[in-house]
Amino acid sequence: PPGALSSGKMAAPMGRGSRGPEPGAAPYGNFPNYSRFHPPEGRVSLLPHGLLRSLFPAATRPLLGLDVGCNSGELSVALYQHLLGLQDSNSSPEPPGAGKELNLLCCDIDPELIRRAQQSTHPASISFASLDIMDSGAREPFLSSYLERFGRSSFDIGFCMSVTMWIHLNHGDRGLLEFLALLASLCTFLLVEPQPWKCYRAAARRLRRLGRDDFEHFRSLRINGDMAESVTRILTQECAMELVCSFGSTSWDRSLLLFKSTGARPQG
Repeated sequence: PPGALSSGKMAAPMGRGSRGPEPGAAPYGNFPNYSRFHPPEGRVSLLPHGLLRSLFPAATRPLLGLDVGCNSGELSVALYQHLLGLQDSNSSPEPPGAGKELNLLCCDIDPELIRRAQQSTHPASISFASLDIMDSGAREPFLSSYLERFGRSSFDIGFCMSVTMWIHLNHGDRGLLEFLALLASLCTFLLVEPQPWKCYRAAARRLRRLGRDDFEHFRSLRINGDMAESVTRILTQECAMELVCSFGSTSWDRSLLLFKSTGARPQG
């Protein structure tokens, strides 16, 4: 797809003589079969029905959504169906008219996961693209091109589900701050599921067990501890957003936090 990047560093590393990725060897969180151990229902069940309509009661045009770090798309589709009240519809992947309500752009750093998502059965108004969101040279023309198709300069709602840790580990404190500022500049509403600090330690242990180098920034991170609190502080104090609601925690102890832009935003 447009905006696709080379697969070099992105795919989960392959073991010697193995036919697939080593379990846990996914330095960007790009685990194959991720939804098997963190099923989408664990997230969407926390979100109230009719959330999208309550956030945009006067919408007269299709809403635009951005899902960053979508993996192979199972959660993206589940969020789409839940937000539009389609989860009980078995007749077709997209009932008539649904695409007029929400267009969802889903991106991930791993081209192989995106290929899998593109080949799955999914609504026509969901698009999947391979993109390193931290690569401004690839990101800016790609997102601008997508938004221009709808005559828009920003997204109505963004999703960042268990992605902040991987940005943080691979790009450091400055990278996390840049990433959150980017999402705040791009989205009116933002649903974030930050990984708690114990997940950082577990990710570092997985790499060590596999004999791989530690995450470059892990031992130098000054933003640590209660990550839901840290992400909330950054978005509210530095990114012109306010916390609208906390929808509780998943069974694997991750908070679902909804933020809203508090005013005019510089466009990303």
